[in-house]
Amino acid sequence: MKIDRLLLFPYAIVLAVRNLFYDKGVLKSYPSALPSICVGNITVGGTGKTPAVEMLIRLYRDSRRIAVVSRGYGRKTKGFWTVSVEDNYRDVGDEPLQIKRKFPEVTVVVDASRRRAVDALAAMSPEVRPDLVILDDAFQHRKLRPDFSIVLVSAARPIFKDSLLPIGRLRDLPNQIRRADMVIVTKMEGEIPSSERLRWRESIGLRTDIPLLFSGIKYLPPQPVIPEKGDSRFVYSKNAVVLAGIADDRSLCRGVSWKYTVSETISFGDHHDYTLSDISKVAAAVRRHPTAVILTTEKDAQRLRSLTGMPDQVSSRLFYIPIESEIIPDVVSGRYLEQELPAIGYEELKTNIKIPSCPVS
Repeated sequence: MKIDRLLLFPYAIVLAVRNLFYDKGVLKSYPSALPSICVGNITVGGTGKTPAVEMLIRLYRDSRRIAVVSRGYGRKTKGFWTVSVEDNYRDVGDEPLQIKRKFPEVTVVVDASRRRAVDALAAMSPEVRPDLVILDDAFQHRKLRPDFSIVLVSAARPIFKDSLLPIGRLRDLPNQIRRADMVIVTKMEGEIPSSERLRWRESIGLRTDIPLLFSGIKYLPPQPVIPEKGDSRFVYSKNAVVLAGIADDRSLCRGVSWKYTVSETISFGDHHDYTLSDISKVAAAVRRHPTAVILTTEKDAQRLRSLTGMPDQVSSRLFYIPIESEIIPDVVSGRYLEQELPAIGYEELKTNIKIPSCPVS
């Protein structure tokens, strides 16, 4: 550990100086031109940002005109781009495309400069201008100052047990969590007793005035990646081949194992750009497990859907599992009812988020 700290010391100094300059105003931070919520993390990937963004959309879509701003990680285009459901993930990124296809009424834009993106949204005509912007993965993007920042911490990889890149997966100093207005520990399971909630608060060094919430993952029924090719009979198989190109596929495997026996797992790196050579590996797994369904993530589905030439033996049994993030409420033991989670959890979250109610004129 001492060697790790020595090797990472120069990087830690750079991060510390950068954050200090923003804290002291040496580097300028600009307020958001529209009411905004930032969803971010201190870890590279695997904390569940996209499900958290979608949770906020479900929370506010009945009362707000929402826009989502994302960098569009891995896209081949540059500058500002408004995402449409017909776009290719190579142009806009897989996660923004997933959000747009799931919530077509929401404006989704990608831009490496979050400030420029929000300014462009603010310049829209009043009848279409959003009155709430959700900033996806923008906690380290300190040029733009949001109204409210939510930082996600994965229960599977707590920041207090991790190291800075490249040895670990921390992209920023753990003490930067103090800038959050709310922290959500993601990928939790079951009821969270008060003692465990307190242990988490102490472990991450979170002040008592910062709300600490916990969320779990709800797995929805599998959906065909290519609707016109999918054969729903495979959904009722007892076995599954898991295909994933995400930062951490352990939660997917756990979720799948509740209903299926996982016969084989085929894993690639995060935001993997699938090729027909990759699909040949999947086809080989199908030959080894001829009755198995192929299950993947919703993010992978955006990339796989754009791949041409996929054989029918794969496309017919290729399904993705939609997921939803749900806040686990702090309730009295014995009154934990699964069907009450969405209503109680969302209300708790909504109560803690204070966003200006007046749209920008």
